[in-house]
Amino acid sequence: MIRFLILAGYFELSLYLTWSGKLDHYINLHYSYLAYLSMALTFLLALIQLRLLILEEKEKGKTSQPVAYLALTLPLLIGFLFPTVSLDSTTVSAKGYQFPLAAGASSEIQTDEGTSSQYLKPDTSSYFTKKAYDTEMQAVAAKYLKEDTIQVTTQNYMEFMEALYDYPDQFLGKEVQMTGFVYNDPKQSQQQFLFRFGIIHCIADSGVYGLLTTGQDQSYPDNTWVTAKGKIAIHFHKDLNQSLPTLELTNWDRVEEPANPYVYREF
Repeated sequence: MIRFLILAGYFELSLYLTWSGKLDHYINLHYSYLAYLSMALTFLLALIQLRLLILEEKEKGKTSQPVAYLALTLPLLIGFLFPTVSLDSTTVSAKGYQFPLAAGASSEIQTDEGTSSQYLKPDTSSYFTKKAYDTEMQAVAAKYLKEDTIQVTTQNYMEFMEALYDYPDQFLGKEVQMTGFVYNDPKQSQQQFLFRFGIIHCIADSGVYGLLTTGQDQSYPDNTWVTAKGKIAIHFHKDLNQSLPTLELTNWDRVEEPANPYVYREF
């Protein structure tokens, strides 16, 4: 009976996340077919367990079952009892205001946190050989460098950010328009970050990605969604001790938060 209930619970949780539209908070929607496959398999296995229950087939390995059942039930309790929320600048603040790039210091923070979370720059280099990665990202950068004004959309957000951080010098002076939420630099009153939370494959490799912005007198409070336009420059950020690609703003306007605030890496 317990096995049947656990399998039925996983099926119901998958069904709930799919029908409620909350699945996109956990995985890259390009892999949503895996969730559907998992849903079908758990439903089938639940039916099998129900049949075994009806036939009163004896269960084996009872000495190890309580721990196994507890481990399998825990994700269900978390999925059903804890609310699904969209990440915002509160989450950024909780990280302790440190946004190292993908190399060096970031790996130390990731080790401390026990996650592969990324900061500022999406990094997909681990999915390629070095040569293949360089070839891929050079082609991506070249595509955007041909544009007079680079329109950063929900679809290309992650791809563009990765190319920009890989080759910031090539993008100097390029005009960019993008949308994101504001995070005010707590130590520099004239600077803000414009962010979006992104997912490469699933929530385990998610991160907060975006640009330092400067140049506008009008400031917005944290979590305000804006569409910004400006030109790419490189500024040294004293507190972060890094040179960062920066959007020198010529205009930014308040907009409504998108129905889905997340962005996903497309391959």
